[in-house]
Amino acid sequence: MEYTDILSVLIRWIHIVAGILWIGLLYWFNWVNIPFAATMDGDTKKKYTPELFPRALFFFRWGAVWTYAAGLLLLMLVFYHGGLMFEQGVEGWGAGSIVMVIASLLPFALYDPLAKSGLGKNIRTFGVIGFVLIAVIVWLMTTWGQFSYRAYNIHIGVMFGSIMVANVWMTILPGQRQMIAARKAGREPDYALGARGKSCSRHNTFMSVPLIFLMLSNHFPTATYGSQYPWQILGALVLAGWIAAKVMRDWD
Repeated sequence: MEYTDILSVLIRWIHIVAGILWIGLLYWFNWVNIPFAATMDGDTKKKYTPELFPRALFFFRWGAVWTYAAGLLLLMLVFYHGGLMFEQGVEGWGAGSIVMVIASLLPFALYDPLAKSGLGKNIRTFGVIGFVLIAVIVWLMTTWGQFSYRAYNIHIGVMFGSIMVANVWMTILPGQRQMIAARKAGREPDYALGARGKSCSRHNTFMSVPLIFLMLSNHFPTATYGSQYPWQILGALVLAGWIAAKVMRDWD
């Protein structure tokens, strides 16, 4: 057994366990806690939030970090070192492929201003814009970057994961810390922070469902990259993931 096989197994194990922790808490926050918190009165919230949230947020933020870090290590080991970035006959790394890899790691620079704009207030409008942008990015990855199907599939997943981790550390956690501190001090929290964090958490929930498919898709070539309709399958399953997330969020 080569050392890369051992590393792949260990890193993948960390990636999956940390992902279960992170995404499990994400679903708990969105599908369990938010509906429950809406039924509580003000005095109950003052006791409930400072006691429960710090511990939940501790595992939430570090689960996100370990999931993302292990995912990047797997990306480098399996795709960059393992030679799965390009189809046979393609020259390999060039300016286009390098730029698209960097773009997949820094999508928050585009996502954040869009999410904060008026367009981000309507989840359907924002979803349509996001889907169009994903289609454009996939087109650039295949034509300019010359990525293989497996490569652009996983890099769309990397984009989702990058946005989700940035949402956790740059928006959700800072807002929650400020609100918890205000409640502990007996002050009224800034509810705008909560609304912004709730919106980002909602977006993370929508991205997480297709992200899980993107992680699994490389193990099923007949149904994905080996089929006659890889683009269509990718687009349909991203949409299906978003719809499933919405149905589960609205489930009562």
